[in-house]
Amino acid sequence: MDTDIILEMKSITKEFPGIKALDNVNLKVNRGEIHALCGENGAGKSTLMNVLSGVYPYGTYEGKVIYNGEECKFHNIKNSESKGIVIIYQELALSPYLSVAENIFMGNEQLAMKGVIDWDKTRVKAKEMLKKVGLENEDINVPLGSLGVGKQQLIEIAKALAKKVELLILDEPTASLNDKESSHLLDILRELKKQGITCIMISHKLNEISAIADSITVIRDGKSIETLVKGKDDISEERIIRGMVGREITNRYPKRKNCKIGDIIMEVKNWTVYHPDNANRKIINDVSFNVRSGEVVGLAGLMGAGRTELAMSIFGKSWGQKISGEIYIHGKKTTINNVKDAVDNGIAYTSEDRKNYGLVLIEDIKQNMTMAALRNYFSDKGVVDSNKEIIDSEEYKSKINIKANSINQTVGTLSGGNQQKVVLAKWMMTQPDILILDEPTRGIDVGAKYEIYCVINELAKSGKAIIVISSEMPEIIGTCDRVYAISDGEIAGELSKKDMSQVNIMKCIVNHSSNR
Repeated sequence: MDTDIILEMKSITKEFPGIKALDNVNLKVNRGEIHALCGENGAGKSTLMNVLSGVYPYGTYEGKVIYNGEECKFHNIKNSESKGIVIIYQELALSPYLSVAENIFMGNEQLAMKGVIDWDKTRVKAKEMLKKVGLENEDINVPLGSLGVGKQQLIEIAKALAKKVELLILDEPTASLNDKESSHLLDILRELKKQGITCIMISHKLNEISAIADSITVIRDGKSIETLVKGKDDISEERIIRGMVGREITNRYPKRKNCKIGDIIMEVKNWTVYHPDNANRKIINDVSFNVRSGEVVGLAGLMGAGRTELAMSIFGKSWGQKISGEIYIHGKKTTINNVKDAVDNGIAYTSEDRKNYGLVLIEDIKQNMTMAALRNYFSDKGVVDSNKEIIDSEEYKSKINIKANSINQTVGTLSGGNQQKVVLAKWMMTQPDILILDEPTRGIDVGAKYEIYCVINELAKSGKAIIVISSEMPEIIGTCDRVYAISDGEIAGELSKKDMSQVNIMKCIVNHSSNR
């Protein structure tokens, strides 16, 4: 390993009101390497990178940032970018309404005389940047919003390359990507490494970290714990987890004990849904399935299979048009035309996009927790019982172990795992019989995942019917009693617990696709 150090962060301490987010953290990154930062949600990874990039300016933290041998005192992102440090956040800083070329040079416009944008130069350079990330055949004039998330992530990297990046920081770059897109992005990072670009990667996907990282620094509770080096130390997933949580996790999926599977609570028959913008495009075709009391049923499938569309259309016809089919709850045919009907009939749905559809980020924990149940459980004749709101919010905060100063803390300041717990609490408060959990552990760490799985087990044990949608096959296999494989908007197969394996699920999907 090249011992030329491009970055050293010494004794970094950063405090917020009531909490020490970073406590004497040290980090060394070698030039030209891919360096991973691992840790549980709230460990301080993103805070450390915000110190480096100038989001938290010099003077708001203690310690030194030494880059290319000199101490840097960044006061904003522009300062760090001028030195070749570029950070790409999980929520991409792109405009869906601008063209690909405009996005690549947003904030870094190619100017001609008198400050006028040189569009010819912009287009030529945009093509050069796209070629570097494997998108040389992409139309630079189309609106960015017309492209998939995988391509948008690569365009964000192209945007960084246009700023003459030396140190590229990626925060959860593959969290929203499918396996194929993730693999392509990791290949791009390997190519950037060959070009001499140093990368710092924050990720909870430990299999990717083990595969691509040259060094791994583990942060726990705001402290730097250790740095593992490929070829010298054990960098297996189990070893990384031990560093992250401070203990061995022998079983990532807790067993459900004394959980009796009972009668069918919800049955969906011949469910068909058309695309909301195209009345001739059928997305869900004649789907039938059921879920029982105390049972966790998985919906497995590749990206674009129609799992989320199926769930949202069932949850008060939140997605689609020309929806047909029947829903039976406790054996009784039920009409559900909107979200209110769904909630009144005991159905809850947690969205895969918690920040846009699950939470109001500027409100506190209490308000987010109680909003879905406000009408039915926290008010009488239109008058809200504020005391009951506080008592129940405190109870759920404790019950599912939400790590926060109080129920009055703003949800936007919580880590991803704790935000997800608030979403779960919000819908648990509506006292549902059926919970549909769409990607319930996306973008959260292994420790927080384990806690979410424990919550799912408790809900099943209490007699709830749970539907889990997940892109992670091991999660489906580890948490579910039964699984339906979804392909092209249809049921490709049903597997019991004993028949459940990644191979068998993929066989169902592939065989169904080839027989269409």
